Amino acid sequence: MIEAVALIESLAMPHTNMLEEKLAALVIVDVQEKMLAAIGTSPVEAILDKIRRLVGTAEILGIPVVYTEQYPKGLGATHPRVKACLARATGPIVKSACSCWRDEDFRAALQQTGREQVIVAGLETHVCIQQTVMDLIRVDYDVFVPVDAVGSRFVPDMDVSVARMRHAGAEISTTEALIFELIERCDHPKFKEVLELIK
Repeated sequence: MIEAVALIESLAMPHTNMLEEKLAALVIVDVQEKMLAAIGTSPVEAILDKIRRLVGTAEILGIPVVYTEQYPKGLGATHPRVKACLARATGPIVKSACSCWRDEDFRAALQQTGREQVIVAGLETHVCIQQTVMDLIRVDYDVFVPVDAVGSRFVPDMDVSVARMRHAGAEISTTEALIFELIERCDHPKFKEVLELIK
């Protein structure tokens, strides 16, 4: 009987490979104008839309957001469509390393959130996203990558990078799937607000 109760209780808890609202942070990597101009794996407008949905959900749910820019003097600032929804986020953290984790200011900002799950979105999948993801996994974060909110110049780079991140232990998913994991229940007090973002 005790074993049956324990099993029922364990089934009621979120799976370890699923996002939880109170554990999650969102990292937006280098969504800069010149970077976007080179993306060829999916339409830029679609990537921007997915990132805005992730940021909007994070804001509604009180999930911390950190965003970075790589060498903005040469690559430009964060795209205005994304920048407009980042007023409450931490950033831009200007970095020179491809991996966000290798920047001291980024490490401090992420650690200050106290969160252990990290959603990573932005550019480019096979460079800054992949290196950031690998480093975060190495230091024991649970990492989630929405494949429709990242992009590369060329499809083979994107495909190999996604496979490599999955093999390393990242949870590969989509924006909408991750948003529904965060909201979890249709009786969540913010469910209707979040639903408006994904309609």
